[in-house]
Amino acid sequence: MEITVNGKSLALESEMPLDRFLADRGLPEASVVERNGEIIQRDRRHLVTLREGDVLEIVRLVGGG
Repeated sequence: MEITVNGKSLALESEMPLDRFLADRGLPEASVVERNGEIIQRDRRHLVTLREGDVLEIVRLVGGG
């Protein structure tokens, strides 16, 4: 199964929950995630299943001064 993450193709073995996908990659909870043009709220990520052809945009928030 293939999805696109930040413009790059990525192969996954099977469908998986979005929250598991993010955790497996060590992405922080503070990341902003858009799936197929829709921002997914943090408290709903466990309800979203990644499927063939999904397009993700992931932005990690960085603090600084």
